[in-house]
Amino acid sequence: MSTIAVLGTLDSKGPEHAWIAAAIRRAGHAPLLIDVGSLDAPAITPDIARAEVLAALPGDHAATLARRDRGECVTLMGRVAAALVTSLHAAGRIQGIISLGGGGGTAIATAAMRALPIGFPKLMVSTLASGQVAPYVGTTDITMMPAIVDVSGINRVSRAIFENAAGAICGMVAAADSRRTAPAVSSEKPLIVASMFGNTTACVIEAKKILEAAGYEVLVFAATGAGGRAMEALIASGLVAGVLDITTTEWADELVGGVLTAGPERLDATAKAKIPAIVSPGCLDMVNFGEPASVPVKFAGRLFYHHNPQVTLMRTTPAECTELGRIIAAKINRYTAPVTVLLPLRAISVISAPGKPFHSPEADEALFSSLRQNLRSDIPVIEHAVEINDPAFARACAEALLHHLSSVKQV
Repeated sequence: MSTIAVLGTLDSKGPEHAWIAAAIRRAGHAPLLIDVGSLDAPAITPDIARAEVLAALPGDHAATLARRDRGECVTLMGRVAAALVTSLHAAGRIQGIISLGGGGGTAIATAAMRALPIGFPKLMVSTLASGQVAPYVGTTDITMMPAIVDVSGINRVSRAIFENAAGAICGMVAAADSRRTAPAVSSEKPLIVASMFGNTTACVIEAKKILEAAGYEVLVFAATGAGGRAMEALIASGLVAGVLDITTTEWADELVGGVLTAGPERLDATAKAKIPAIVSPGCLDMVNFGEPASVPVKFAGRLFYHHNPQVTLMRTTPAECTELGRIIAAKINRYTAPVTVLLPLRAISVISAPGKPFHSPEADEALFSSLRQNLRSDIPVIEHAVEINDPAFARACAEALLHHLSSVKQV
């Protein structure tokens, strides 16, 4: 039997969380009801009362609660809930977590869930789950389940959703229990992370084969904004031995205003982690938007490629490429572990190759020249007169990273 935290604002959604707790109990697990409400008294009796939750984070929180400002209270309860579940997990007291909520409840519960490690079962039933959930999920593995109707009572719709939610979290916990009781792996392979886009898939897959044959485990992250942030978070965790950053395209979206930005911290974690890296300007020829109607009017007249009905790509200009080279060089200049920049001179994506829609030698050379001019003089820049997806370029990237990893081991 495992213990599952049932965390919620029990002042406004007490009966609903009590119903989930009962369903978990019927499934053979132990619910742990935690009250993170802040405005009124809880409608049901929790196992961990609000005062204990608040005590998980040092400080005088009384003044914040006394003001009864909803925004302030939600922020505070998210912080203290995160501290509480972190301590419960560290003590082995919980093996999963579930919550039900609207806007405030979702903000509080997901703040707590984001504090828990990847692989720990977490399920959020939310009225916001069918919309933009990135602020709630972040770089974690929170499972978001749409509530369909508001979390307000038990009715024919909410009952079905809550039953599924209880079954889901119990199933997730059972799967996690199976992993814990499985025979231990005798030795974990060193971990390498790689960035990939559809336009660099062939390169990354070929390099991955070479690295895996050399005894490494390679995790590939899609360069879609969320993927880049997740990769940065994993690098920052200290679990990664090396970085194969073939696809730095998210910086084009960050600079120009596309929809797949990973934020201004992209490429920073490798410097802080002080681990070997390979960096290539994969897909910096493109900025991502949604359907054609979503492209801002200010970009009228630019060169576009309609990747599919939902994705419109815009070619970066020479001026933008010059700035991208400067930004990325500045990031790489902070790296203290071995790093090499590899440039595929014939194409930085499938569609920038000769004869393809985004072929622009002027823009590519602006990017390459800016990188050469702005990188530290001791950072190798290796040029290959091939396209990025040429097997020879993939081999060069993999072998350069293996060389750096070997040199670090010998020190």
